[in-house]
Amino acid sequence: MNNFQYSRATDVADAIRLLAANPGAKLIAGGTNLIDLMKENVERPSRLVDISRLPLRKFEETADGGLRIGALVPNSDLAYHPVIEQRYPLLAGAILAGASAQLRNMASIGGNLMQRTRCAYFYDTATPCNKRNPGSGCSALDGLNRNHAILGTSTSCIATNPSDMSVALAALGALVHIAGPAGERTIALTDFHRLPGDTPHVDTNLGTGEIIIAIELPPLGFARNYSYLKIRDRLSYAFALVSVAAALELEGNAISQARIALGGVAHKPWRSLEAEAALRGQAATVDHFSHAADLLLAGATARAHNGFKIELARRAIVRTLTQAASGTPQSQAHKKIA
Repeated sequence: MNNFQYSRATDVADAIRLLAANPGAKLIAGGTNLIDLMKENVERPSRLVDISRLPLRKFEETADGGLRIGALVPNSDLAYHPVIEQRYPLLAGAILAGASAQLRNMASIGGNLMQRTRCAYFYDTATPCNKRNPGSGCSALDGLNRNHAILGTSTSCIATNPSDMSVALAALGALVHIAGPAGERTIALTDFHRLPGDTPHVDTNLGTGEIIIAIELPPLGFARNYSYLKIRDRLSYAFALVSVAAALELEGNAISQARIALGGVAHKPWRSLEAEAALRGQAATVDHFSHAADLLLAGATARAHNGFKIELARRAIVRTLTQAASGTPQSQAHKKIA
């Protein structure tokens, strides 16, 4: 057992103060990822700052018709909230595709964004890992890398981001509200997570002492033409080999708005503005979807065991866009099977 101190934050300002005063401190809410990491000796916080009782569980309409969601809302509450089911079903479907019901009941929205990679070498403290021990090397580069990234990689790290929720949030254009010693700020979800570069141990763009206080969804939820497809080794409780969040606005058969984000393929949810722009004004056809897939996967690099992901992702993108265009989301199909 590693020794650590425990504090329960009384409010957001207190949590920020405790974090800023101790660089080795970690926030804990549901603890669904952090406790596992501590058990494996991957994380060794000097202090746990418990924020589970802070008043960050509200759903609030924004002035422009969007929705602001407190960072401590449990994933299950978010997925089954009537407004989310009706206006943002893409997000509900992505959340329900992730983890087990028990974990979704405990896990918070903010914690979901902060969860760390499931790379086996990251969890194995007997192997070199730049994410766990900067400068030690990346065992996955020449190791078993079937589950690893094909986009946005570096010579320092080829780990993937494990979140399903983040993929849907990226496609929807969500914002992350952050509080810290310098006050509050807002960052796009697509800019919240980082590519590995030469600092793969830094997962996000949170600063010292900063915490997530809310997620904001824009007014446009793509509630009619959307789909979330998660391809995994088994349907129940497995992380994605490839996942695709697709959302379209159609005028007849013409695409007026398009959003696509990929999971399981990079260190962060992967979105291409170029691919989305290429779809706007085009007919919702397989040929146009295939072109968008090529743009999304431009620059994809395969390692020894994960080359199959490139073609898998290409087919998944076309399939998910086709489902979105026809109004037959994959998430709904899974509900019917269940």
